[in-house]
Amino acid sequence: MRTLGKNAPRVSAIGLGCMRMWNLVGAKSGTDEESIATIRAALDAGISFLNTGDFYGMGHNELLGGQAIKRRRDQAVISVKFGVLRSPSGQILGIDARPNAVKNFAAYSLLRLGVDVINLPTWSY
Repeated sequence: MRTLGKNAPRVSAIGLGCMRMWNLVGAKSGTDEESIATIRAALDAGISFLNTGDFYGMGHNELLGGQAIKRRRDQAVISVKFGVLRSPSGQILGIDARPNAVKNFAAYSLLRLGVDVINLPTWSY
């Protein structure tokens, strides 16, 4: 286990990056069911740190994460990257880190993940 900063949560030393649960780089790693099962298996193995991004699959990645942690929220520390603007084809169009945009990104992430707090919001580009 590791403590992230002075007052931050404790997380497993190994985390699960969820980017490949959609086709950002190369082929998608599997089906939605396999992605959900992977996250649940990670939690079963004691991996508590999950990293996703609101722009992975235009939010679809977060929907998978939300399904996977349903009824297991206390086992997961969630990190969500935000700020990247993408076209429908996935091309990066730019970033938006204005305060109102960040609030908007967070609101949609909370909804898709089915949680009331994002443990580690992370601006990304």
